[in-house]
Amino acid sequence: MQKVYSKIESISGNVITVKATGVRYKELAVVGSRYGSSMAEVIRLRGDEVALQVFNGGRGVSTGDEVRFMGEPMKVSFSVNLLGRIFDGSGRPRDGGPELADTMVEIGGPSVNPAKRIIPRNMVRTGIPMIDVFNSLVESQKLPIFSVSGEPYNELLARIALQAEVDIIVLGGMGLKYDDYLFFKDTLEKGGVMSRTVFFVHTASDPVVESLLVPDIALAVAENFAIQNKRVLVLLTDMTNFADALKEIAITMEQVPSNRGYPGDLYTQLASRYEKAVDFEGSGSITVLGVTTMPGDDVTHPVPDNTGYITEGQFYLRNGRIEPFGSLSRLKQLVNGDTREDHRAIMDGMIKLYAAYKESLEKKSMGFKMSDWDEKLLTYGRLFEQEMMDLSVNIPLEAALDKGWEILGGCFAPEETGLKTELIEKYCRSKV
Repeated sequence: MQKVYSKIESISGNVITVKATGVRYKELAVVGSRYGSSMAEVIRLRGDEVALQVFNGGRGVSTGDEVRFMGEPMKVSFSVNLLGRIFDGSGRPRDGGPELADTMVEIGGPSVNPAKRIIPRNMVRTGIPMIDVFNSLVESQKLPIFSVSGEPYNELLARIALQAEVDIIVLGGMGLKYDDYLFFKDTLEKGGVMSRTVFFVHTASDPVVESLLVPDIALAVAENFAIQNKRVLVLLTDMTNFADALKEIAITMEQVPSNRGYPGDLYTQLASRYEKAVDFEGSGSITVLGVTTMPGDDVTHPVPDNTGYITEGQFYLRNGRIEPFGSLSRLKQLVNGDTREDHRAIMDGMIKLYAAYKESLEKKSMGFKMSDWDEKLLTYGRLFEQEMMDLSVNIPLEAALDKGWEILGGCFAPEETGLKTELIEKYCRSKV
C-alpha cells in the first residue's frame, strides 16, 4: 500500500527528510514538485525520521511538496531485450529506444552465500599479453585497474570488451565525460560487440546521486544473465567517482567523516559490489573489472586502499602500459597451468629478466660502464616493452607465448634464460 506525506521536514542538497512510519530501508518514493516528479530512495531510518536521496537532485523541491512511498525497492527490467541498449544511471533509455518494463528484478541484493561458491577454474582470454600471459584473468574474479587521470584506462576497458572471450558484457560508467561516453559507444558499435553488451552510463553532467545506482543496476542485470548460464564480464569505470558520490551524500547527511572525509562504511560499500563476482555451480559466472583512479597516484588513498583488501589482485596502468611490477592476479595459478606447458616458465622467466633490465637501465643512467650482459638486457627490455607491454599488441595467448620465446631467443643464449632445456628445445626456434 502506498503512503503519501505532504510535508518535508528539511532539504539539504540531494537529501530530503520526512516524518513517516512503516517505511523500509531502500524503499522507493516519488517526490512531486511544481517542476514535475522525481524518484527518491530511503537511505536512513531514525525513529519516524526518514531521509531520502532524490535522484534528480533537491533543486526545485519545497517543504510543501508531496512524498509518496511506493512500498518496494528499486527494480530494473531484465530480459534479452537489454542487449545492445544504452541506459542512464537510473535504468532509463538513453539511446532513444523504448522503455522496458518486463520482468522487473531488484537491485542491490545480497551477494552469493560463500558456501555456495565454487573454486574459479576457467581463464578469461583478452588478447592482451600483459594480462593473458603474466596475470591471467579468471572467471568470477574481482580485479581493480589502479590508474591516474590521463591514463588510457577507458581505452583498455574498451579493448577488453571487444576481445574478452565471454558471452555478455555489462558496462557501467560513473561520472564519465561525454567524450568518453561517445568513445565507448562508437568503439563497441564499430567493433561489432554492442549486440552482446548492456551499457549503463552516468555522465559528469547527470545528477551525482545516479552514479550510486550504476554498479547495483549493472550487477543485478549480470546476476540474472549468469543464472541463465552466461559468462558475464562487468566493467565499471570509475569506482573513485562512485566513492566520491558516497562522500558527498555522507557530508550532506552530516555523518561523522572517516579518512579524508569518506564515510566510515566505505569498505562495506565497495565490498558489497565487488563480492557479486561469482561462479555459479552448473550455471554461468560474473567477473568484475573496475577502474579505480588514484588521486595524486597515491595508492594509500582510501578508495584504492580499501579496494586492495577486497579484490584478488590488481592491474597497475602507468605510462600507457600495464606494469609487470605491482600488478597481480592472485588466481592466475588456478588456470595458467592448464593452458600450455611453457606458460608459467615464460611468465616467471621473462619477468625475472625484465627486472634485471631495469637494474641495467639504472646503471646506464648513472654512467656505469655497460657489460655485454647489460647490453643484452637493454636490448631485451626494449623488445619486451614494444612487443609485450604495449597495449596496442593484440595477439592470442599461444601467439604471445611464441613471441616470448622469439624475444628470448633473439637476445640470449639458451643457458642465459634460466629456463628448462626441454622447453627451450621444444619452443625456442631462434637461438643466439
